[in-house]
Amino acid sequence: MPKAAKKIKEIALDVYQKVIRKKVPELEMPLRSLSNVTYDEKKGFFELNGKMKQRTLTASTIKTFAQTLRMMALSKNIIETDDIATKREAYYVSKNWGDARFKEQAESDAVMDDVEAMMMVNREQLGFIPEEKGGDIAGKLFVIDKDQDTGKEIRIDCSKMGSGAYSVPSSVEHLKFETNAKFILAIETAGMFQRLVKHNYWKKANCILISMGGVPTRACRRFIRRLSDEKKLPVYVFTDGDPYGYLNIYRTLKVGSGNAAHLNEFFCVPKAKFLGITPKDITEYKLPTHPLKDIDIKRVKDGIKNDPFVQHHKEWQKALKELVSMKVRAEQQALAKHGLNFVISDYLPAKLKDEKSWLP
Repeated sequence: MPKAAKKIKEIALDVYQKVIRKKVPELEMPLRSLSNVTYDEKKGFFELNGKMKQRTLTASTIKTFAQTLRMMALSKNIIETDDIATKREAYYVSKNWGDARFKEQAESDAVMDDVEAMMMVNREQLGFIPEEKGGDIAGKLFVIDKDQDTGKEIRIDCSKMGSGAYSVPSSVEHLKFETNAKFILAIETAGMFQRLVKHNYWKKANCILISMGGVPTRACRRFIRRLSDEKKLPVYVFTDGDPYGYLNIYRTLKVGSGNAAHLNEFFCVPKAKFLGITPKDITEYKLPTHPLKDIDIKRVKDGIKNDPFVQHHKEWQKALKELVSMKVRAEQQALAKHGLNFVISDYLPAKLKDEKSWLP
């Protein structure tokens, strides 16, 4: 029996035995928030502090308790039949659960996250996969995958995708890599990725381009981490110059998140460096900007006050405060003010040469 299915059975048996003995059953899981993580730069990722929360079977919690057990049962069935379910499909399956069904997918997702944290495994091991794509790859890389029917190796050349790209699968543990690239460039927007692919930037810079498509999925983060570790490649991250790019996209890729702190060790890229749009770039390149929104300012205040990563790095505190004092944000595409391909001819080459312009 797979490890995850065995663990589900153990937890369910404990609940059953307590009910039989007329004791109140409990489910215990880590508290998933920034208030329950610490950041050690040597380790390189957010780590759980140890605070736990209990879900006890009472009159007021009976529905959530039942939903948790039903989600575990669904996972066990998926694992044992070697199947998968997207998070959206899991939500719709619950419509057969009578009073335990979910009204909104946000409820379903939260319970799925609780089950994952309780068992200290990632949701893919429970048979649940994300709805969104894992990321797109182009450049000097061979990905060695397996044919699902024959088990034979398939060599995928990411430099031979024409105007398209290789898509990261939902599970990447079985993949192998061959490359002679010098670095990985992880890019926030699909539009900027397409520009760099169109003009073969990966060939000029001898690199691997990865489109994160916003906050990178776990599969994308794990892919970058494995590729970086196994081939000893530095990772540079190119995002917009705004609090979302800094604190949601880059920070999540580099050290993980509070919500998934039980898995950050495997789904983050501690070696990553930030060479995206900084407040200094906005000034020096005279970039067109947009006003900071209230949500941006709130994100900065929360980051400075509550985020262990920001608190550890004075450079990030300074950059965030500068952005707020300037009251602006700038997109990657703002570099087009100087010409559509200015990012290729000038911006990226200058950034790569000047390590002092990077943020940690």
